[in-house]
Parts: sequence; C-alpha cells; structure tokens
Amino acid sequence: MSKFWSPIVSTLKPYVPGEQPRIANLVKLNTNESPYGPSEQALEAVRAAADADLRLYPDPVALGLREAIAARYGVSTGEVFVGNGSDEVLAHAFAALLKHDEPLFYPDISYSFYPTYAGLFGIEAIEVPLNAAFRIDIADYRRPCGAIILPNPNAPTGIGLPLAEIETLVAEHPDRPVVIDEAYIDFGGESATALVPKYDNLLVVQTFSKSRALAGLRVGFAIGQRVLVEALERVKDSFNSYPLGRAAQAGATAAIKDDTWFEATRGKIIATRARLTIELEERGFEVLPSQANFVFARHPAQAGQDLAAKLRERAVIVRHFAKPRISDFLRITIGTDEECARLVAALDEIL
Repeated sequence: MSKFWSPIVSTLKPYVPGEQPRIANLVKLNTNESPYGPSEQALEAVRAAADADLRLYPDPVALGLREAIAARYGVSTGEVFVGNGSDEVLAHAFAALLKHDEPLFYPDISYSFYPTYAGLFGIEAIEVPLNAAFRIDIADYRRPCGAIILPNPNAPTGIGLPLAEIETLVAEHPDRPVVIDEAYIDFGGESATALVPKYDNLLVVQTFSKSRALAGLRVGFAIGQRVLVEALERVKDSFNSYPLGRAAQAGATAAIKDDTWFEATRGKIIATRARLTIELEERGFEVLPSQANFVFARHPAQAGQDLAAKLRERAVIVRHFAKPRISDFLRITIGTDEECARLVAALDEIL
C-alpha cells in the first residue's frame, strides 16, 4: 500500500494470467493458445502492415476489420465492436452495460476476470453456483438481477449450453443486458450471434486468440444490436480511441477471411481433444465433456496441485486453480498430437 494510491487500488484482486515460463523443451498446455501457427494469409497481412507507414495512427474505428466480421456473421458493420483482445471488450461491457442498481449474475466457477472487473468498476455481483455436474443451469438465473454474463462454453470446465437454452435465458430477461462470452465457441459450441437480430439485450463477445491463433495480436470483438455497440464505443472513446494497431487490424481481417485454414486447424484440435479424452479416461481420470480447446480433468488418486507440480518437473505445464470444488482438477490445453503424447507419457511415469 502507498499514500499515493487511490482508495480503490488496495481493494482490488487482480486477475492472474496463465504463466509464460522459460523452460527448455517445454510442453506448454496452460493458457489455451493454439498449437498451430496462424493463417499464412494473416501473417502476410501483418508483414505488409509492418512495412507500411507506422508513424501514422491506425484507423480508430477499424472499419475494414469490422466489415469483415460483419460479413462473416451476417450483421451490419454498426453491430460490430472491436477491441484490444476480448478482455478489453469485456471490460468495456462491464463499464457500459453491466452496472445497475440490482446485482450482476455470473457462474461461481467461471472466467476469473469477471470478479476482477466487478471490483474494478464497483459492480455488485452474485456468483451463481454451477450444479453438481459442473453445468450452468439457467433456471438458477430466474430471479431479479441487473445483468448477466456467462461464458459459453464455460471456462474452465469446457461445458457448453445449447443455443436453445441461451435463447431462453436472453428471452427471460428482456429488460436486462445479457453478455455471452464465446472465447471457445468455435471448438464445438453453438454461437449466439444468430440471436442478435432478434434480441436487443444480447451482446456476444469473441476473440481471435484461440481458434484464429492470434493471441499475440490481441484482437477481440463483440456483436450486438446498435444500441449496445454504441455504449461500448462511448466507453472506448473515453478511454483509448486507438486500441488496435495497424498490424492487428490487418492480421485479424485476413484471418477471419481464411476459412480453409480455420476449418483445418479447428478440426485437428477437436480430433486431438477426443483422443486425449479417451487416453485420460483409460488412466482413471474423470474428464468433463468439453466443447473448448482444453479439457478439465481430475484423477481420484492425485491431488490437483501435486499432479501439476509433478508434470512441471517433467517440463509439461498445465493450469491448476486452487479454488473450492475444482482444486483437484487440471485444465489441460489441447496441443499438437506430439505434445499430448508427451503429456500422456509424463502421466504414465507419475501414475
């Protein structure tokens, strides 16, 4: 603490990102990055942007990128918002849409940035427990609230909700904003973007970090009716009018147009996830049904923290959360087949 701090600083509990260690011959399965390089078209676009005149500011409204996103999802350009990673987009949504007189609802086991943002923006929040199967039950949200945010598929569980249940949730709260965080939607879930024309209270947030393999560029976006997107724009332009650099805009625009690369790499990750799930179950793990680019698993004979430490000794890192109900689980990113084979070999040594 310091006498120079504003009062809110000492009350914050900052988000802790996944570790980025420097370990030789590392198998890095802890931060849900893509195991494959980005689209070559995206890389070429980044190179071209880097060769351009970087002394000039980028397009503050990222028109070309927003047009490309709008074309892919069948919405208007004015219904698309872009930001510096989906985390920034979510932060703007918390500030612009989720602070009301009644509390914000989100799952108790979920993306751990949500309580951080609630604290930062002074939002009263209630954590709604997952059920015994670690699933979101929309019936638990049928009570007065100011707003709702939830990930679909959920993180860190990887379990998704069918689109029909998302629509029921949105329809049951017509006067409250509902934000659906779809960071992992491309690995097996049903996107709620199709519902945007029908519901003026729905905002859908996605990222280029996972299925587009552009975590290093930091590009996220939201799709919603104009009234919601305008709120995000007003917050953004009161904070940072140039959130996306030229390289980020160019790379993301090219990436979202490269369907061939997208379908091929997504398909490989989904196939590897299925094989890894079987191999873990054969070794006694309970593996939650995942629609993400990771699995959430626990072994009945191993404490989660201990197992993560033993894997680290073998240059394999995964994510462990020291939280109630999930402290024995490990979140394991789907890597290449070779990386997952090294994980399984390390587990065989340990078990």
